[in-house]
Amino acid sequence: MASVNKVILVGNLGRDPETRYTTGGDAVTNIRVATTDTWKDKNGEKQEKTEWHKCIVWNTKTTQLADIVERYLKKGDKVYVEGRIEYRQWQDKENQTRYVTEINVRELLMLSGRPGGAPADDGEGAARKPARSAAPAGGAAGSAGGDFEDFKGTLEEADDDLPF
Repeated sequence: MASVNKVILVGNLGRDPETRYTTGGDAVTNIRVATTDTWKDKNGEKQEKTEWHKCIVWNTKTTQLADIVERYLKKGDKVYVEGRIEYRQWQDKENQTRYVTEINVRELLMLSGRPGGAPADDGEGAARKPARSAAPAGGAAGSAGGDFEDFKGTLEEADDDLPF
């Protein structure tokens, strides 16, 4: 029987994305996503628990998702994250074994809207400009922001093999 390793999170970024580069020049962006569960205890008092998730976003041959996350997301933004859970361990400088649980992001949707559809302000008084990313093989480069029409060609090409 096949197995499944799939995680879906809807939460808010706890801090701005942090991008680093591998020795091969590939971008990898780290984000921290907070999910909060609320309930009422047996006394009727509201209780709340927040879980923090370390999420890793990579650029791939077909997407520049790490670059898009770095450019367009900021602390507090609401996101939908889909990926797989991974566990790693290593020895630190003091020879202590360290463990980390990460979500390797495969898909990400930006759920925070901007008032009036305006682009986000980058804190320097200028609106963020749409990023350009490499399109799938055989397609033209498309804008990572703006109207749906900017995405139309890329989406149609990416969905060609869907059975519906």
